[in-house]
Amino acid sequence: MHNMVTDRVSALSVPGHDERAGFRDLERSIPAHKQKQRALACLNTVEVNGQSTPGLLDFPFNVAAWNLQRGLFPAESAALLKQENAALVMLSEMDNGMARTGQRHPTAEMAEALSMQYAYGVEFIELGLGNTEERPYCRDDFNTKGFHGNAMMSRVELNDAFILPLSGDPIWFLNGGDQPRVGARMAIGAVIETRSGPMLAISTHLESHGDIKTREIQTADILELADRHFSGLPVLIGGDLNTGNRTGGDFNRETLFTRAEQKGYLRHSGDSDAITTRQSLISKKDPFPLKLDWFLTRGLEVGESRIVPALGDDGTPLSDHDMITCRITGFTN
Repeated sequence: MHNMVTDRVSALSVPGHDERAGFRDLERSIPAHKQKQRALACLNTVEVNGQSTPGLLDFPFNVAAWNLQRGLFPAESAALLKQENAALVMLSEMDNGMARTGQRHPTAEMAEALSMQYAYGVEFIELGLGNTEERPYCRDDFNTKGFHGNAMMSRVELNDAFILPLSGDPIWFLNGGDQPRVGARMAIGAVIETRSGPMLAISTHLESHGDIKTREIQTADILELADRHFSGLPVLIGGDLNTGNRTGGDFNRETLFTRAEQKGYLRHSGDSDAITTRQSLISKKDPFPLKLDWFLTRGLEVGESRIVPALGDDGTPLSDHDMITCRITGFTN
């Protein structure tokens, strides 16, 4: 397991355009990637900003986890989260300074619209403009930052925010095709103070191009971190676990669930067999039906879990993933 990153800043440092262009000339090897990854401040700090509401989180409260597929529609996405009355939000695939999303910082925009604090971590520095389907959305032929990552937003303060790089080879650097990247899959988390005491919340995105064993190992990284650094706290993990992706679609084959159950976790994702993928403006073809998105909970009472269609008021698809929600009613005894 990698070391937890706890250095926090209000805005991430950005490698210059020429420096990022030079990443393409790096030797395509694991040692070269590891050296570059360790040297880049933006991959080793957490951006924490926005305005939380003073006080403690009251039960019951709603949590949302959502892979927003770059974040093309921050205002509309924030409106749907507000409609769901989400007090805690776990986001993945969030751009920051990418041409395909107008060089914007969708996480920061959504947090401002919802009066939330956010923690944002860079999963990848994108070395290109994106894949073929995304390039029509680019008005520029460059990225101002090239950041792509995961985030968490909360009505109350995010304490002790951190990121955890996950195990696995840097496949997007070694052979990223039309999406070459520097970086690694990761989790981002923080401690949330509730009326009943502190809890640990973690947002993650497991490897889409990995196999079942890779996802189990990455899940084990997160579970080990919770036990090692936050022992005794109730835990809520949410995000795109990529269950069944590229392995036939049967999420029940995923050994990550067995690993989590052995540690006392329960899984939640709306109706037991309902898929969480959909057609979007970027993913124009009907996707292979997959159930990718989950919550894993330990020490928490979950009243219900739902799948919310990722549609704006006018029917525009906001992502190729639907939102999942759960209602936390308290701590277990």
